[in-house]
Amino acid sequence: MPHGTHSRKGLLLATALLAGGLGLADFGSAQHQTDGHPHRTSTPMPAPELPAELAQVREALNRYQDPIAAIREGYFSTLGCVAYPNGAMGVHFINPALIGPTPDPFRPPLLVYEPTSGGQLRLVAAEWFVPLATGVTARPVLFGRPFDGPMEGHEPLMPASLHHYDLHVWLWKENPAGLFNAINPTVGCAGHPYALMEQPTAIVPHHRH
Repeated sequence: MPHGTHSRKGLLLATALLAGGLGLADFGSAQHQTDGHPHRTSTPMPAPELPAELAQVREALNRYQDPIAAIREGYFSTLGCVAYPNGAMGVHFINPALIGPTPDPFRPPLLVYEPTSGGQLRLVAAEWFVPLATGVTARPVLFGRPFDGPMEGHEPLMPASLHHYDLHVWLWKENPAGLFNAINPTVGCAGHPYALMEQPTAIVPHHRH
């Protein structure tokens, strides 16, 4: 399928996602702590040692360490810093034009940043995101790793009905839980004005939409 068709599908999906709640969620009740779990502060970690394939990807994406560069190339902040009782993901920037059924290793639909004590954002991971609504026919695989899912959307930043596969890769910050683990125990959202304490999403059957 031509790249332009993928881009149009991605934009339509992102529009539905935004209308469904990504940009309009009520963050007030989710800030600071939920269910007695306080938000943690990030712990400094070095960049991981990577195999050659992933080192090339990191090199190609290094320009996005400046979040302004990401915005100039079509990424938009989802505002919330996503945390869990055992760690966090961080702040996601999404590029709707890169959403499609076939993941491109050099064009991740999402970039993940952790908030710093100075109120800035530090690039820590990339995420490949494939909604079932793209028409994907089977679990995607990238870098020899099957994607997680399919799962519900991550409330409140996206509607639960947005069933999808995803794959996190911690290219710029070592993850003690594993290079491809969705949550990094050294990432925290303390001090971020839109810190969201979430719970893991439910796994769902693969039904094409």
